[in-house]
Amino acid sequence: MEAVQRALIEKLFSSFQARDAEGMIACYRRDARFRDPVFGELDYERIAGMWRMLCERAHDLELELGEISSSGEAVVAHWNARYTFGKTGRKVHNRIISRFIFKDDLIAEQLDRFSLWRWSRMALGPAGVMLGWSFPIRSAIRRGAQGDLARYLEKRA
Repeated sequence: MEAVQRALIEKLFSSFQARDAEGMIACYRRDARFRDPVFGELDYERIAGMWRMLCERAHDLELELGEISSSGEAVVAHWNARYTFGKTGRKVHNRIISRFIFKDDLIAEQLDRFSLWRWSRMALGPAGVMLGWSFPIRSAIRRGAQGDLARYLEKRA
């Protein structure tokens, strides 16, 4: 792993901790792609919108960047996010593994992995447990996040 890549990942997460969405967005190429279990796949404009929305809403966000390592052409970062989920007021501790691909010293691809089942139990509480874990629940969570992002982008347009 190159020092430039490590520094960029550290900048991405320190900007997130500081709720500096523009600092985060500057880490990505204009043709970047992002994917995670909640938002699905996003292009650059939606990546930028997602980070702006999350930074604006993250009132008690605490981030902890852990191990950063290389795996072939990718760089992998382990990190933790602790925050209150706005829709339910429930505390969440999400453990995330991000896989980054770089091009021209910027992020070209980011794939975030975490247990959506674990996240939904924390974020949704008893309702998440009682509803069980099925494709319709996963789909509803993704539709909700994508809908929030679409409404946020519409308001900013």
